[in-house]
Amino acid sequence: MALPDVASSGEWRKARLELLAHEKELTRHQTAINAERRRLPMVRIDKKYVFEGPDGPVELKDLFGDSRQLIIQHVMLGHDWDDACPGCTAGIDELAPGHLRHLSSRDTAFALVSRAPFAKIAEVKERKGWFTPWYSAYGTDFNYDFQVSLDESRGQVEYNYRAEPGLLGGDRSSEMSGMSCFLRDGANVFHTYSTYARGTEFLGNTYTFLDMTALGRQEDWEEPKDRVAEPRPAGPVFL
Repeated sequence: MALPDVASSGEWRKARLELLAHEKELTRHQTAINAERRRLPMVRIDKKYVFEGPDGPVELKDLFGDSRQLIIQHVMLGHDWDDACPGCTAGIDELAPGHLRHLSSRDTAFALVSRAPFAKIAEVKERKGWFTPWYSAYGTDFNYDFQVSLDESRGQVEYNYRAEPGLLGGDRSSEMSGMSCFLRDGANVFHTYSTYARGTEFLGNTYTFLDMTALGRQEDWEEPKDRVAEPRPAGPVFL
C-alpha cells in the first residue's frame, strides 16, 4: 500500500503553502464560476406539469411553497424499479433537516422528483425513513424535458447536454440523476439551471446548494448585485 512521503515539518510546511496557493486560486475561480452561473439567462416554463404527492396532484409552482426558488433533485427511481439508485440513496441519506431549514431561510425550497408512481415513492420513502418532500412525475413529460429519463421510443437520448444513447445499455428506457433550479416571479416559473453527472459531486452544504441558484447566497459581496431587495452580510447565518 502506497502512503504519503515522510518529510520534516519544514518540508511539510513548504509543500502545504504551495498547495494553499493552488487552493486559494481554485476558490477564486469557483467564486467567478458561481457568478457566471447566476448570470445565465432563464427560460419561462409554459408547459403544465402535474405531479403526484402525499396530498394529491400538485403543479410545479406548488412545489415552491412560499419560496421564490426551488431546487429539485432528480432521483433515479423508475416505474418498474424496486429501489432508488445507490448514488441517489447516498445523497438523500446525507440530507439533514437543517439543509431544508437553512435553504428556506434563503427563500429556497427543496424537493425530490422521480418518474416512478407515487405509491412506489411512498413505499421507498417510508422504508428508508426519508423526510424530504418527494413527488412523482409519472405520466408527465417532466423527466424527459429535463434529460433525466432516456427513452429511445420518444427520441429522448440526451443527458448532460449531449446525446448519450449508450446509457440505455440495450434497454429501451433508463433513468438518470441530476439537479434543476427554478425561480418564481409572480405567476411565472422559470428554469435557471440544471447539472448532471459529476456536476453534482460538490454538493453537500447549504451554500453549495444555493450556489446553483439564480439568487445565490443572497449576500452583499456576491455578483451580480441587486438580485434581492435586502442582501445579507457575508457569513453562514441562516435565520
